[in-house]
Amino acid sequence: MAFRVRTITASDHAAFNAIQPAVSFLQTPAWAAVKSEWGSESLGWFDDRGQLVGAGLVLYRRLPGFKASLAYLPEGPVIDWASDDLADWLDPLVDHLKRSGAFAIRIGTTVVARTWSAATVKAAIADPETTRLSDVPPDTLNDAATRAHARLRHLGWRPPKEDEGFSAGQPRWVFRVPLTGKDEEQLLKGMNQLWRRNIKKAAKAGVVVTQGGVEDLPDFYRIYIETAKRDRFTPRPFSYFPAMFEALLAEDKDRIRLYLAHHEGDLVAATIWIRVGEHAWYSYGASATAKREVRGSNAVQWKMITEALAAGCTVYDLRGITDTVDPADPHLGLIQFKVGTGGEAVEYLGEWDLPLNRLLYKAFDVYMSRRG
Repeated sequence: MAFRVRTITASDHAAFNAIQPAVSFLQTPAWAAVKSEWGSESLGWFDDRGQLVGAGLVLYRRLPGFKASLAYLPEGPVIDWASDDLADWLDPLVDHLKRSGAFAIRIGTTVVARTWSAATVKAAIADPETTRLSDVPPDTLNDAATRAHARLRHLGWRPPKEDEGFSAGQPRWVFRVPLTGKDEEQLLKGMNQLWRRNIKKAAKAGVVVTQGGVEDLPDFYRIYIETAKRDRFTPRPFSYFPAMFEALLAEDKDRIRLYLAHHEGDLVAATIWIRVGEHAWYSYGASATAKREVRGSNAVQWKMITEALAAGCTVYDLRGITDTVDPADPHLGLIQFKVGTGGEAVEYLGEWDLPLNRLLYKAFDVYMSRRG
């Protein structure tokens, strides 16, 4: 079937997303307002009956000194990735973006390619001969993702190299907790002993987790900056968070939440939770250096998991990990923390690039690398 791709309104895009089981929050029209430094466009795929059957948010970043732009669809578009011929879906997208002046296109699908259970991940960490989870046989393998991978390569798309300047897109490896068919007791039982003990310890210590509002973002940001200094990452400016809340709440009054964990009046942890349909994400987290022993971070995670369950979600997503299981790798602690929830490590089909002008594509990569 030949699809037509054209610009659609933000309201039509939001209505399409609303009837999907789950769509990445990065593919909501509201996300364009969050990424205001990029240009943006909502696109729709129409079948031969004129029905809207696919959608995507395109972000445009212009290369300084040129009229051409990178066209980026983070964790999108929302199309039939199990299609026998992805060319029917992607070729009209490429044609549209060429006409829009794109020098390269980056797409990023959250189709699950492989999964590893918590038990498999723990065994891999314990095995001194294993350093990468990708070398471990998965518990599940999605044949449709394997076919899509081969088809993308055939069509000229390539995964971005991990050492490229613009490679820091959306994570291909994530950790998720499946919620379907489970209650709170089963979810708690699925966690490891340390997580269960820490959740109980927080409750016994009197940690109280509440939902905050935009007016509480300065408190969140205070310990977020503290976390950034302690963990040595570059924090976002404060202005990013009110803008994110304003944009996402304008589209859905329960799209984003702020959770605050207090102990005897002191803020010990805070997190940002986002939900679209049946998928909830742990988006940002912060914890105070003081009172780490009361386990506020575990308490606030448990609150978000249980509220995702109550909201009818099928997945609670703790977002990015790396595939390392090497004890010498500093990233190991991240997967160890998340694996304690009893969920699963997931590899997505991930991000793919199609350079339309290789010289400009390389120039953009150098530009992004220098920007850090």
